[in-house]
Amino acid sequence: MDRLSGVFGALADPTRREILRVLTRGDASVGELAAPFAMSQPAVSKHLKVLEQAGLITRTRRATARLSHLEAEPMREAVSWLMDYRAYWGESFDRLDDLLDELQDRTEPEDDR
Repeated sequence: MDRLSGVFGALADPTRREILRVLTRGDASVGELAAPFAMSQPAVSKHLKVLEQAGLITRTRRATARLSHLEAEPMREAVSWLMDYRAYWGESFDRLDDLLDELQDRTEPEDDR
């Protein structure tokens, strides 16, 4: 699987998105990441594995804790890919505005023009 597909696949899950949001505040252990969720640490570990495979986190050991660290670069690539469509949507909305203006002009009574 290519990296971009892995990133979008990992981001598709709301639990993984929340884990990433928590990691924006700093490195965290599995226990710390599991605390806000109604799930076991092994279940959170499975989510962490998906995030790690997508390159969105790295995991290191500190004493007995295994810490997760946010790696934001793959998200930059995803944002860049999405931004390619920003111009498309902007142009589409501009065309829609033009069409709505044209339709409004057609429906206005003659004496209002």
